[in-house]
Amino acid sequence: MAGAVATAALATLLAGPSAGTAGAAERERLVIDLATDTGAFHGGAAGSLYGVYGDGVPSRNLIEGMHLRTVSTKAQDGPQHPGADALEMLPPFVDSGGKDVYIYMTDIYRGFPYQWPGANGPERLADFKAKIKKQVQQVLTMGKYKDHVVYVPFNEPEGNMFGTGEWSYNKVSWLNDPQHYFAAWKEVYHLIKGLDPDARIAGPNTSVLYNQVKGFLQYAKANDVVPDVMTWHELSSPAAVRTSVAKYRQMEKDVGVGPLPINVNEYGHNYHLSVPGQVVQWVSAIEESKIDADLAYWNIDGNLNDSAVEANKGNGQWWLFNAYGQMSGHTVEVTAPHPNQQYTLQGVATLDEDKRQSRALFGGKSGDADVVFDHIDPKLFGKTVRATVQEIPWSGQVGDSAQPLRLADQELTVGADGSVTLPMTGMNEMSAYQVILSPGGNGAKPAAPSVSWRQTYEAENATYTGKGYSRNGPEGTPSDVGKFATSGAYNVGGLRTGSDGVLAFDVEVPQDGTYDLSVFANSYNLYDLVKEQGPTNVFLRVDGKEPQELRLPLGYKWVVWGHTDTTVKLTAGKHRITLAAQDPDLGVTKGDAIIDKIDLSLRDEKVTAPAIYEAEYATLTGTEPRYTYRGASGPGAVPLPKGASATFWVHSPADGESTVSVDHLGGGHASLALNGEQLDLPKAGGAGKGTDTVRLFLSGGINKITVTGTARELVLDRLRVAPSKGTLVPTVYQAENGTLTGAAKVTGAYPFATNGKAVTDIGDGKANALTVDVVAARAGRHALTIRYSNAEQAPATHYNPDPIARHADLSVNGGPARRVLFPTTFHFNNFWDLTVPVTLKKGTNRLTFTAEELPDFNGDTYNQYDQRSPYAPVIDRLAVTPLAAK
Repeated sequence: MAGAVATAALATLLAGPSAGTAGAAERERLVIDLATDTGAFHGGAAGSLYGVYGDGVPSRNLIEGMHLRTVSTKAQDGPQHPGADALEMLPPFVDSGGKDVYIYMTDIYRGFPYQWPGANGPERLADFKAKIKKQVQQVLTMGKYKDHVVYVPFNEPEGNMFGTGEWSYNKVSWLNDPQHYFAAWKEVYHLIKGLDPDARIAGPNTSVLYNQVKGFLQYAKANDVVPDVMTWHELSSPAAVRTSVAKYRQMEKDVGVGPLPINVNEYGHNYHLSVPGQVVQWVSAIEESKIDADLAYWNIDGNLNDSAVEANKGNGQWWLFNAYGQMSGHTVEVTAPHPNQQYTLQGVATLDEDKRQSRALFGGKSGDADVVFDHIDPKLFGKTVRATVQEIPWSGQVGDSAQPLRLADQELTVGADGSVTLPMTGMNEMSAYQVILSPGGNGAKPAAPSVSWRQTYEAENATYTGKGYSRNGPEGTPSDVGKFATSGAYNVGGLRTGSDGVLAFDVEVPQDGTYDLSVFANSYNLYDLVKEQGPTNVFLRVDGKEPQELRLPLGYKWVVWGHTDTTVKLTAGKHRITLAAQDPDLGVTKGDAIIDKIDLSLRDEKVTAPAIYEAEYATLTGTEPRYTYRGASGPGAVPLPKGASATFWVHSPADGESTVSVDHLGGGHASLALNGEQLDLPKAGGAGKGTDTVRLFLSGGINKITVTGTARELVLDRLRVAPSKGTLVPTVYQAENGTLTGAAKVTGAYPFATNGKAVTDIGDGKANALTVDVVAARAGRHALTIRYSNAEQAPATHYNPDPIARHADLSVNGGPARRVLFPTTFHFNNFWDLTVPVTLKKGTNRLTFTAEELPDFNGDTYNQYDQRSPYAPVIDRLAVTPLAAK
């Protein structure tokens, strides 16, 4: 009952007396001192190593909404991994608000350690210098984008090019004898600066911050080759981040250089990544240190280090960074109950005096604790404050997450000592939590919690009957961080081809109703039993009745969790929910799956009500919130004079129509943009308070909705968003009914395609194409939703799986082709939707899909390791939908 208790108890406690800190001595306390300024908010923890594959994988929405600041990635045309080529991902990253791309120049070589050719060290270095010259010359063609490039000449040189291995310079580690590495650094530094005098160079990029880095700084200073950015890796702990930064800053003082910007360009382990309650501990240390840092690359590239799901969906980790990136102003002192100790409650907080708003992010502990805001300035906040409390749950590495859950929204009286205490009850250590503190007292009715009752049931505690059972674990733990996080640390196997297994969960629910059920599960896409069908199918029953067939999520390795969602109708009281490998009415399981847990939550009016996005919590440009408006829904509202804007990151569970209600207090007008598309709609607003309702086609996952003032000063209150249907009606076209040319053909090999048919072998030349004629009722922008599959994977030389994002060159009515990237679906029998906007004329429009292999940057060579596919994905069907309607 922990989840249900957390929601109910938190809301109840916050509604009661909460001034001061009395009576909290028995509980752990996270204390946020709003009077102690610890520096301007930096946002540096939102970095990624190999997290961006190319334009569209992940989507620009995901990059911008994550507030991604830095990316470290491979040299253009490097053969280390498919995609993530520096100069291909540079424009979409920068255009989405990114700051710097760190180019791993060494990744122009295959393998790790790097396989640089030559009979001896000088020959190898000469070959590398020639490749460095070519890389810099390519960067110089990038126009304004080149200002966002930072060159990283060497990666982990102490164990690699200047280490002791077969592929090293001379099998002598520079940690013992640095002369050859130092000389190489100097040569390469001058080579880069000679070609690009404005270049920024980062190093030494060691695997840890060795004591020998001080000697490197001494040499660099003496020879006038000090790096522009100091880089190293922290595959350790958040505590080590703080310790290492302090240690390095002392080195700088001792040597007399700097202070230099720092990028710790690898941090975190499998056990941490994707888990908001773990990653927030790293975020707090990185933000406190005011450095940049990049999430480590242990798995597949292009998914923001297990933050992105498909092309445009975010998991819990993405929403954590979305919340972190919306912090502003300056950070304030946060005192944790166990300062700087991993796997305990840790946090980061900001105060923005202009917005009159404080935000806190924290997590890492299960159970209860008090969150205390001290020294609340009455000039900023008044005598009462409005506290909105949200939970950002873990949703798995490949599990989509909706926007954070609203646990409570309350007005609190500030105590005589200038503090308020928020009693957090029943926290989950895998979740992160956010509190937004604003001035209170405007008379608005607080919003209700967005969930009423929920419960988690662990698979290892369920009853299994039949053959083949396995209780797997413990998985990732603090002492085994290389393994993946798992709820309860254990999972259950047994539901597979040929099994008669039944996994039974005994549940008890508080009332009659419909309940949302999420099954957290995983199948390894390359495992023998899984390869035949793809998604493993199992059978759900409630009390032996109402059978449903579920297809469970695929992943790139075992223990990579996603969730399959459905609904069940339950009466108040006890029930048995079973997952079985056989069903007398529906069939048998094909594949092999492991089950982590099921989540059950009541689908009542709190869940089905429109999602609320308060304007005062949005990303604002050219304006600030005000808290004096009577009639506002939240603590305040946002005036939008001409040109000022409010941007909202809105979740949609699937591609399709939603009703978006723009609640305002009048005063002017504003326009709407969706995912960067200016909408051809009447302006929102008016003279008095009101609501403008529009129907928008939202892409599954993350949508960027921007409201921009156009006349006078519209006072924007909030957006309310709910899925709807009936206005923006899609027209569906089966790919097999299109016109096929060349080698493109219809296949029946993938039974999970609609009607069991799809089109394959599009590409490997423009002659092999699919053409579909679609009809638009009116001219303008439309959403084109492509149901596709893609499981191409390149041979790897390392621990990273190397799936390939296939592409299609899409031409509308014979116009210039637009290249669309499609991330892996993990199996050709596993179909996902991807939506791209297109401009259609009224009547019939011709869509043509082709593909051909993309050459390397200079256009004269091709990748020799099968890392650039010449093929489009398998296409199942197309749907065409108007983008918006009033």
